[in-house]
Amino acid sequence: MRANLTYILLAFYLLCSQLSTAQDFGKKGIPSQKPKIDSVFTQSKDSLISLKNNALINKKIDTVANDSIKPKEVIDGIITHNAEDYTIQDAKNKTITLYNKAVVKYTDIDLQAGIIILDYKNNMVYAKGIKDSTGYHQRPVFKQGSQESEQDSILFNFKTEKALVYGVKTVQSGIITYGEKTKRVNDSTIYMRRLRFTTSQKDNPDYYIQTGKAKLVPGKKIIVGGSNLVLADVPTPVYLPFAYFPLTDKRTSGFIIPSWGESNSQGFFMQNGGYYFALSDYFDLTVLGDLYTNGSWGLRADSQYYVRYKFSGNFSVRYENIIRGIRGLSDYSKSSNFNIRWSHSQDAKSSPNSRFSASVNLGSSTYYRQSLNEFNNSQFLTNTLSSSISYYKKFVGTPFNMSVTATHTQNTNTETITMTLPSLQLNMDRIYPFAGKNGIKKNPIQKMGLNYSMQGQYQINTTDDEFLTAKMFNTAKKGIQHNLSTNTSLKAFKYFTLSPSVNYKDVWYFDKINKRYDPNALNKDGNLGAAVNDTISGFNRYNEYNFGVSLSTNIYGTFNFKKGRLKGIRHTIRPSISYGYRPDFSKNYDLQVQQSSDPNDLLTYSPFENGIYGRPGSGISNSIGITLNNVLEAKVAPKDPDSDEEDKKITLLNNLNFSTSYNIAADSLRWAPVRANAGTRLFKDKLALNMNASFDPYQVNSKGQRIDKFNSNLLRLTNFGVTANYSISSKDFEKGKDNKDDKNNNGNGAQDTPDVFGENMGVTNGFGSNPNNKQNKQNETKETELYRTKIPWTLNLAYSMNYTNNGLKSDIGSNTLMFSGDVELSPKWKVGFSSGYDIKDNAFTYTRLNFSRDLDSWRFNFNWTPFGINSSYYFYIGVKSSVLSDLKWDKNKPPDRVLF
Repeated sequence: MRANLTYILLAFYLLCSQLSTAQDFGKKGIPSQKPKIDSVFTQSKDSLISLKNNALINKKIDTVANDSIKPKEVIDGIITHNAEDYTIQDAKNKTITLYNKAVVKYTDIDLQAGIIILDYKNNMVYAKGIKDSTGYHQRPVFKQGSQESEQDSILFNFKTEKALVYGVKTVQSGIITYGEKTKRVNDSTIYMRRLRFTTSQKDNPDYYIQTGKAKLVPGKKIIVGGSNLVLADVPTPVYLPFAYFPLTDKRTSGFIIPSWGESNSQGFFMQNGGYYFALSDYFDLTVLGDLYTNGSWGLRADSQYYVRYKFSGNFSVRYENIIRGIRGLSDYSKSSNFNIRWSHSQDAKSSPNSRFSASVNLGSSTYYRQSLNEFNNSQFLTNTLSSSISYYKKFVGTPFNMSVTATHTQNTNTETITMTLPSLQLNMDRIYPFAGKNGIKKNPIQKMGLNYSMQGQYQINTTDDEFLTAKMFNTAKKGIQHNLSTNTSLKAFKYFTLSPSVNYKDVWYFDKINKRYDPNALNKDGNLGAAVNDTISGFNRYNEYNFGVSLSTNIYGTFNFKKGRLKGIRHTIRPSISYGYRPDFSKNYDLQVQQSSDPNDLLTYSPFENGIYGRPGSGISNSIGITLNNVLEAKVAPKDPDSDEEDKKITLLNNLNFSTSYNIAADSLRWAPVRANAGTRLFKDKLALNMNASFDPYQVNSKGQRIDKFNSNLLRLTNFGVTANYSISSKDFEKGKDNKDDKNNNGNGAQDTPDVFGENMGVTNGFGSNPNNKQNKQNETKETELYRTKIPWTLNLAYSMNYTNNGLKSDIGSNTLMFSGDVELSPKWKVGFSSGYDIKDNAFTYTRLNFSRDLDSWRFNFNWTPFGINSSYYFYIGVKSSVLSDLKWDKNKPPDRVLF
């Protein structure tokens, strides 16, 4: 009997492992609950197995004798069973009936139900719940490891491996299916009737797709017949004659359904249609395309890769061919744009002594302004693209490390591009060649440190038109620079620190400039005869050195208070005076050439004037530098004088710095402008305020040139700038909360600059599946409150102003206030905004409004740019789950791009 019982449990485990996770989805289709077993389980292959009068169907015993070779019986553990009310063993009918909280355990398998009947004569297992006046409860629950399933009732023949399951809810790859009646034919095929499937986690789903019958292949696919969409139990006209849903735990390749709409300039369009390639477990590829009725088109390729404990990244290429107007008319224009992005990061555990990283963003300067299918707010409002690819290597056991970097900087306004391909940097950590035993450094000689660095660059300066052509290499600059420095420190006059230093620089070039007089060339005045440049290849070098000394100290001033919470204020002053000297090295390398038809009109030039590291310093530098740094701090007692809290230190003024210099070797204008900058944070670090200013001690003439004559009021303000960032939210007004978990805090008691530009949004196919969408990451269910007295909100402000004065006229270069934020009208309704106001031009800047609604299993988004050259709107409503991401409706009106 124990052997038969073992077979029953093992076969029952095979069934339940195929049913996956299950829970109650309703109470329809529950059979009668009498535990009497007196019938046979029909084995017809074409007919559904039915359960009549809640009795097992009698099975006729085959007259053919069993095989004389008995299968080997294997028992991996002890079988235990128990029931709270009673356990009945019928030896005649070979059944075991467990009633009320019945439990059967075998190894890691745990079966619980109201009633469990084991019929080892007919090879049957039957499990069901108990029905009483309170309803139907104690449904069968099967557990094996981390898997758990629940259903209304189960009838299973472990010999034929066929089964009937009533009221089963299964979860396959995020799709929750419920079948009122399920027939299991074998290990790989399950037929279901009156089927509903959804991605909603609710007991009463807010939507589902309803069909009469379906075929389920666990872990592979679901094929359904005629079905229609039901919203809130209300059938909709949306009907499909058939449907196919792939089920897999791994990524699979497949088509991506495009979105469509209409544009004023491009006509009707289909966007973001293509194919997804699941190339391997480590990387994938998505190819998408756009098509417009006026002939415009676009292609995009995106790939993501990830290798655990090694590296991860993503790569994307975009190309658009944009046509405006009608061919043959004057307003017809055609342009092409491209953009390449690559991001790569290395896991620190993979190689502690080497590191490779990449952040690439390059392409056409007009891409973000003209693109028909991408709107990146930060790139649209700025005029710079930059890239960097770097490799770092630490040579273990030596003080040396090396880094190789390729960089790219692009100004989208001037369309100029600067690249270094590559830049090699070799650094030596600071060493102390004269240190004592065990690294002891007591006297100035032992404290003397030595630093060395070597940098080599190959720099290219080009434009958009010549990018990726042979011409971009014609004006490339290359060179190597060596830097060697040493310094030390010693105490002077008890309270001062004296720090002498010596620096040496050696520059290598592989070409130089040679000017020659050409009588047929035009000079700057338009006359014949001018000096022209010839580039001569070959190794060339120059060197220079300088030395300096600085004297610094710290001065502390403390003001104590006896009354109130303010205990004291401390003012820290850090004055420093330095002296530097550098001889005139240019005279050893400068050359002269005739520059006009006059033989005595000579031009002095340096053969290294176009070098990547400049040319030798001209003139003697003999200057004195003066700096003064200030920090203001306060100590405040806790509100409760009897508490054990310590006094809190608050920074009132982060910095207030002044700097200038005096050139002893100059014959005039020896004083440099005085530069000042200050920064502080107020209102619990919510307000970040920074200011900078420049003061010139000299007057200017009628042409705006500085003259060697001091101002009557000593200093003349030439430049002043102020920036302020303020972030506030409804949480700041909640009592009893210190907001210690503020994500904007950078660890130094200060907050990062708030993002006043808002999030970047794709045009289509972006709201439901975009991993960068913050809303998409918040899949937790929120409950709506009937009455809400507190409405969460956030507000970010950024102010910037710049003032210039050249001595003849003054001007405010920029004066802008930018703001963004959001208001959570309810736990599921959110309204956001981002805009700005140009005080100088008296106009609003780039403005965008967005509305979002969490519809539990669905999401609604509406983004609107009401005015400006980027005027547009995007509407989207669709299922959150990526499994049914194509169940959506979106509409957009792209902006009318200006191509010139």
